[in-house]
Amino acid sequence: MSTFKEIIGSDTPVLVDFFATWCGPCQYQGPILEEVASALGDSARIIKIDVDKNPSAAQAYGVRSVPTLMVFQNGEAKWKNAGVKQKDELIALLKGYMK
Repeated sequence: MSTFKEIIGSDTPVLVDFFATWCGPCQYQGPILEEVASALGDSARIIKIDVDKNPSAAQAYGVRSVPTLMVFQNGEAKWKNAGVKQKDELIALLKGYMK
């Protein structure tokens, strides 16, 4: 299994969803992210991090509310947003980081 640092260190854009199981908006965001993943295939990666199980990761990246979405590429945080984002907006965002 790859570590978080290995995953975000990739040249492929990685969308990280910081979420909590008790969060209503997070439950709404989940299916949207599945649609984004199926639309983009291997050209981007989407991972989910439960802030209750991984509080140090959330703290390290300044996650104060859920859902918070972040895009990483080559180990750098490129974009961060709290709140639900729609499929088309996320696809356009990730395509901007693709080679």
